[in-house]
Amino acid sequence: MPISLQDKVVLITGASSGFGADAARLFARKGSIVFLAARRMDRLGELAEEINGAGGKAFPIQLDVTVLPQIEQAVQTVINKVGRIDILINNAGVGRFNWFEKLHPAADIDMQIDVNLRGAMHFTRVVLPSMLAHRSGHIINVSSVAGLIPAPTYSVYAATKYGIRGFSSALRREVTSMGIHVSSLYPGPASTEFGLQTGDNPFKKNFRVPRWINLSSEYIARRIVGVARHPRRALVIPWWFSLLVAIDTLFPGLVDWLVNAVFVKRFHQN
Repeated sequence: MPISLQDKVVLITGASSGFGADAARLFARKGSIVFLAARRMDRLGELAEEINGAGGKAFPIQLDVTVLPQIEQAVQTVINKVGRIDILINNAGVGRFNWFEKLHPAADIDMQIDVNLRGAMHFTRVVLPSMLAHRSGHIINVSSVAGLIPAPTYSVYAATKYGIRGFSSALRREVTSMGIHVSSLYPGPASTEFGLQTGDNPFKKNFRVPRWINLSSEYIARRIVGVARHPRRALVIPWWFSLLVAIDTLFPGLVDWLVNAVFVKRFHQN
């Protein structure tokens, strides 16, 4: 039986655009009380105004998920205001795609680890005591298909998303018996601002993901809300990417050969 989202307190990171913003709109339409967390306060303010103007309840919280004191303050703000957090959606994420030897140690490698992996882990650790006290809650970690099928130029990004996969599975086994759900989502390529912030590299100008593969942000958001209503361990989006995951698992040598022939030899110039 689906879980009602009416009056559920939902905290979403990376809520200023993309999946996070669209999910916030959908949760609000379901009657949830939505807290919007991100760095861009102007965007959050506009989104909260839009949601509230449509009859929903939304509150913006400016923070950087790489700064632990800001996470702690944000979570305390929510608890002081409404008493609990029912659903945490760790959605904040960044990507810097390039050949590994060309990635900058701080701006590319450390930054992705800090936002994608450490940010989600720290946020969860700060929220978890409240959920444990209520013996209820749902943590939804937005990973990526890159956390199931690693690709060239995605080395660090894939590592962070593999990390989210392991973190989610281990945490689920820790807290399920205490009434807390943990879900991990693995979206494929989608049309969001994310692609504009992945670096300006020559191969990006010559290699494009086919349009028929790109998902809409709202579609991913609907699946996030769907998992909140029907908790599950993991969800690959769209479903047919599971077939690609199976091929990569069963025939890794073949996939290595294809990727090298089609992509690496064509675009990797020393």
